[in-house]
Amino acid sequence: MKGVQIPNDLPAGAASKGKAEYVLRLFISGASANSAKAVLNLKNICETYIKDRYELEVIDIYQQNELAQKEHIIAVPSLIIKTARSAKRLVGTMSDCQKLLQGLMLTT
Repeated sequence: MKGVQIPNDLPAGAASKGKAEYVLRLFISGASANSAKAVLNLKNICETYIKDRYELEVIDIYQQNELAQKEHIIAVPSLIIKTARSAKRLVGTMSDCQKLLQGLMLTT
């Protein structure tokens, strides 16, 4: 299967400002189609709902396997959401906007 280009031209939120309310770590598997979808979906949702309040780190499990093991990642794409109040995990392509917003504690 041919690799899919993962877009890197979208902003990464508050990463450069150092005042992120949400710290997001997205674990992906190379340039697979599901990885590319997860990155794009997550960035779009973050820019829509929590613009300038998040820091996003995209971690390729093939390049940083030890980090994936440390975080006990068993399926990809996997997202770890850390806030001052809690830490949550989501698995999948991040295409379910409602589920992601619940994970970010923006809806009930």
